[in-house]
Amino acid sequence: MIKMRLTILFAAAAALLFYGCAYRFAGGGDLPASVKKVSISVLENKTAESGIENIITNDLIHEFTRNGKVVAKIDGADAYLSGTIESANDEAISHKGDHTSLERRVKVVLGLKLKDRSGNIIWTGKDIAADQAFPVMADKLETEQKRRTAIAVLSKRLAENVYNRLTDNF
Repeated sequence: MIKMRLTILFAAAAALLFYGCAYRFAGGGDLPASVKKVSISVLENKTAESGIENIITNDLIHEFTRNGKVVAKIDGADAYLSGTIESANDEAISHKGDHTSLERRVKVVLGLKLKDRSGNIIWTGKDIAADQAFPVMADKLETEQKRRTAIAVLSKRLAENVYNRLTDNF
């Protein structure tokens, strides 16, 4: 009986502690400047990575839709998100001997802007980056598939990061 009371008391104290500290998840707020509907245009690709603009744009749209922020066509939106994929590079992170990589890391960097209907910049995100490691296989085609999978993983991470930055502290 005493253990049960102590457990309940401890749970209540923990709940009050979190509540009193204003604990909340990042990105749980609203979009800036009373924006309710956002249009997301296909990102400009300044890299040699073909198709990466579609992967990242689709993940951005999915992230905004998943979080209940309506993604609208540009004529019905309060603001529009646009930007560029500045770079998509990979580097060796582990080696076997002098000339053989065992693992590589691909890194993608974005630059984004959220503009209102008048074209005024509401928010800017520069050098938004994510990276993901992938194994180097004996077959070059298999290695390229692993690289594309790594890009898909980091694209989702980038989309979450952008959404959280846009909805944090507004």
